[in-house]
Amino acid sequence: MNADILRRALWAVPLLAVALTLSGCGESDAPTAGAGAAGPPPEVGVVTVEANPAVLTTELPGRTSPYRIAEVRPQVGGIIQERPFEEGGQIQAGQVLYQIDPAPYEAAHDSAEAALERARATLERARLKAERYANLVKTKAISQDDFDDAEAAFKEAKASVAVAEADLETARINLEYTRVTSPIDGRIGRSMMTQGALVSAYQELALATVQQLDPIYVDLTQSSAQLLRLRRALEDGRLERAGGGQPKVSLILEDGSTYEHTGRLEFSEVTVDARTGAVTMRARFPNPDSVLLPGMFVRAVVEEGLRPNAILVPQQGVQHDRRGNPVGLVVTEDGTVAQRTLVADRAVGNQWLIDRGLEPGDRLIVEGSQRVRDGAKAQVVDLSDEPAFASAPSGPGATQPAVN
Repeated sequence: MNADILRRALWAVPLLAVALTLSGCGESDAPTAGAGAAGPPPEVGVVTVEANPAVLTTELPGRTSPYRIAEVRPQVGGIIQERPFEEGGQIQAGQVLYQIDPAPYEAAHDSAEAALERARATLERARLKAERYANLVKTKAISQDDFDDAEAAFKEAKASVAVAEADLETARINLEYTRVTSPIDGRIGRSMMTQGALVSAYQELALATVQQLDPIYVDLTQSSAQLLRLRRALEDGRLERAGGGQPKVSLILEDGSTYEHTGRLEFSEVTVDARTGAVTMRARFPNPDSVLLPGMFVRAVVEEGLRPNAILVPQQGVQHDRRGNPVGLVVTEDGTVAQRTLVADRAVGNQWLIDRGLEPGDRLIVEGSQRVRDGAKAQVVDLSDEPAFASAPSGPGATQPAVN
């Protein structure tokens, strides 16, 4: 009897487990059946696309160079007696930088002066003789040959005076050259010669170098491709020159600070460097405090022009497809998400400058784009006034390469 009860209990245990399993499955399926009901469309954050005037800039590398530079060399030889300037100081044009021993040149000047006086005396005697002979030849008191000789001597004496005057002028110039002066205003560097040094006329080694640093030049390099794009944009009216003059230029110094003075673009080279494919441009800047020194590396922000109807959108609203092309998602009037292929020119601050693909009034998705796809429905939340998506003014360092 006990064995029969045991067998029945053993058969009952599997049946009970199967019943409990089926009961659990039925309870879990009930909520799943109800989940298939359609929910509300997902919310996305959008900004309304606007077209506004914007000044476009480009950042170019550059180096500073002197406005004028003069290497000071002696024009006569001799011993340097004095060096009456302070190295690194400000120099005025005509200021004496070196004094060469003038004694031999003073003597040469005095000798030339005496030679001129002798030539003038000889000329006076020859003039008087020629005048007397002119009267005597009329009365046949002297021969024609004697008169011709007197006339020739007079002319020779005149030529001798001219030669003596030229010699005196040469001696005077050489005497002046013993005072080596600066040809320009500027700042002088270190002296390569000291008192007692022997120098020669027009020697290869410069005594010192004077550089005018106010104003100062900044030489910039721009690729020929960038230059062509800029010219096309100006020609087709996408860009306008502000004021019609030369573009303004601002500088970012090596320490990251912005130079307080703005400059103007002076000119662009007429040839392209065959090694780099770049064109050199030159800008001029005021430099009253000598902050800019020759040879400094700087970054120049050049105003390309004014884009009258620039479309700037937050960078969060521009994505890339599998082929790397920039795209954006917009929400139409009926709430449908549509994908647009974009042509982006460049980054300006925290925004992209869009050439094609968006129109003023479009609602561009900047948040929640991962929750929707092309053709789906979406609810919009306007984020145009949020600080994170506000327009960023263009300025130094804001321009970046294009992404299209």
